[in-house]
Amino acid sequence: MSTDSHLIQASTSAETAQQNETRRHILLTTPALIVLFCAASGPLLIMAVYSFLSPGDYGGVQWSFSTDGWFGVFMQRDIFDDTLTIADAHVSILWRSVKLSLMTTIVCLIFGLPTAYFIATRPASSRNLWLFMVTIPFWTNLLIRTFAVMELIRNQGVINTALKSIGAIEEPIQIMFTDFAIMIGMTYVYLPLMVLPIYASMEKFDFRLVEAGYDLYASRWNVLKRIILPLVKPGIVAGSILVFIPSLGAYVTPRILGGGKNLMLGNFIALQFGQGRNWPLGAALSITLLVIVMVALLFYVRGVGKSGNAHG
Repeated sequence: MSTDSHLIQASTSAETAQQNETRRHILLTTPALIVLFCAASGPLLIMAVYSFLSPGDYGGVQWSFSTDGWFGVFMQRDIFDDTLTIADAHVSILWRSVKLSLMTTIVCLIFGLPTAYFIATRPASSRNLWLFMVTIPFWTNLLIRTFAVMELIRNQGVINTALKSIGAIEEPIQIMFTDFAIMIGMTYVYLPLMVLPIYASMEKFDFRLVEAGYDLYASRWNVLKRIILPLVKPGIVAGSILVFIPSLGAYVTPRILGGGKNLMLGNFIALQFGQGRNWPLGAALSITLLVIVMVALLFYVRGVGKSGNAHG
């Protein structure tokens, strides 16, 4: 009986200690949870509420329930005969945002994968130097980096001036204020976000597997396709998400390099809260952007999960 009582007492003490540890963790995380709620969930909740209100006459909202904000995301009503039509401008802006974000992600992957492979295959003593060079652009403000790209691609910029000096062109190539200019700017800005996750996966890569593939007479393409890419897939997926999400909501780069006429979703949302004075539509567009981001994150989670199951 004495042994049983000691066991019960020890079990009770362990449960009490575990409960105390759980309470301590909750208390320690409470300030962070409050900050996250106030800084993230709170504004999103306000946007969700505003999206179901009526627009004010001079900005703001009127506290009367309305679904016009959500209705205006993809539809519009004719001002003369009140007929319903698809909001071509809104759909075009949404498609441009998704298209440019996907193109930026693909271009970043094309340049980021070889860059990460190059860094991962350098001697350990020099890898930090290469990583340092990749992260240097983050030391500069985004606005300044965007103006630097503008100096390269504008009509009197470095590229056009160099092409004219060697006689390759007679008139400047119009690059500024195009979708291509926006893609170039976003690729430059977000390329490090692709390189770093892929490098993190390649750093753990056993390159003896590549040598084994060559010993089995595999071509370089087969080694890349069947050995390297499957093992670094989590880094590729993570880098793609890190590039796609900020590209989708980009504001500064499309505003400067697009000249205000090639709007993306972030610029369109800002326009509704500014000159458009249609806060419910802007709020509905913001929630729509959030949904797109959540879908992208869902694909990321599923992709990483399948990759983890496939490789143990």
